[in-house]
Amino acid sequence: MTDSRLLRGTLVGFLNDPGEGDTPEPGSVLHIEDGALWLVDGRIHAVGEYTTLAPHLPAGLEMVDYRGKLILPGFIDTHVHYVQLDIMASYGRQLLDWLNEYTFPEECRFAERAHAETVAEAFLDETLRVGTTTAQVFCTSHPVSVDTFFTAARKRGLRMLAGKVLMDRNAPEALTDTATGGIADSERLIADWHGRDRLGYTLTPRFAPTSSREQLDAVGGVLRNAPDLHLQSHLSENRGEIDWVAELFPEARDYLAVYERYGLVGPRSTFAHGIHLSDGERKRLAQAGANIAFCPTSNLYLGSGLFDRRACREAGLNISLASDVGGGTDLSGFGTLKAAYQVGQLLGQPLTAWQGFYRLTLGNARALHLDAHIGSLREGGEADLVVLDPRATPLLARRAARTRRLDELLFALMILGDDRAVQATWANGRCVHQRDAVPTHRVSHAPGQPA
Repeated sequence: MTDSRLLRGTLVGFLNDPGEGDTPEPGSVLHIEDGALWLVDGRIHAVGEYTTLAPHLPAGLEMVDYRGKLILPGFIDTHVHYVQLDIMASYGRQLLDWLNEYTFPEECRFAERAHAETVAEAFLDETLRVGTTTAQVFCTSHPVSVDTFFTAARKRGLRMLAGKVLMDRNAPEALTDTATGGIADSERLIADWHGRDRLGYTLTPRFAPTSSREQLDAVGGVLRNAPDLHLQSHLSENRGEIDWVAELFPEARDYLAVYERYGLVGPRSTFAHGIHLSDGERKRLAQAGANIAFCPTSNLYLGSGLFDRRACREAGLNISLASDVGGGTDLSGFGTLKAAYQVGQLLGQPLTAWQGFYRLTLGNARALHLDAHIGSLREGGEADLVVLDPRATPLLARRAARTRRLDELLFALMILGDDRAVQATWANGRCVHQRDAVPTHRVSHAPGQPA
């Protein structure tokens, strides 16, 4: 039986990068005030003006009425540690101390399946509540942490990337694997999960200091033999980390060169943070087609530094947006956008609403090479959507009432929005989060007579 319904509301999406200016590049923004999305079996069957689509709708089709709300592609988070959910808001440490005092002890708990299952479910509840439908996820070094995450994501019909952390040194014994054992675990997980329904595998060496040369070389070998896999790691987040890498890899001219030597830098590689990159490193990353996941709430919270978005853009380097959590302070894309704007203000490069929402949707999808599936409102695309209520709180409603243009309204959401502004989240054509009831009825008008 066909699963079909219509969503009616204001459609907002992106067809291309809108650029950095206050006015978006021509043809880059989709905006239909009274729009409709006809969903069939998890995909967008048709998109357009409601009055244009209405004569072609079958009688009895369920219509969900989101008029007064904005319907966007689901938000995408390019770098997040689901296993750190319960250590968010842990007090006052910078990166290396934070890892030792909070992260590693917490990750040891994921050897237990029951704990991993509980946290995976809670994490997905939270991500869907804030409108995030796809994420690239760090698990732990325990294979069970990956199995439980993918099981929970598959049950909900989500498009997710995830991987087992690889680290064979400089970490507690309970978390370390071996160069051969970590790869064997990864290959089993790839066989079980990669390409299954909407799931994909991302090879996950934590960062250079916790992997031996042998392990990094083995990861590169897997990646060369399976170029459809993704890869995620960390790069140049903290100056102490950079100094440590220089001590551990004295043969490398810089931090990035460690990953380059082992074939880990390519078009499906995501490196989180990238705050303290040199111009040369940015150019080399750009030439390889890799992307940097900008994690502004984490960078501020851990005191890591201010990410120079303009320098990356001038180098032609792909930038995506991410929450990081638990080093970050918010799983919500709104929190990420607000912090990114504040970081940009300090560097004289404020983030426009056009650029911010582009990055959370189509921009992040392109960075992860998933834009053939998600990130835009287009016929044939997968129906992952977020419905935003610009009057969700009294203050937001007051500000929204004063806006006259779409970018003003989006900017108000970017700064004042939170989970309450997410009216609903849809994944694979199904509503997977609903804040409160919305009007639903059946299309019953005769053809050619729109309701």
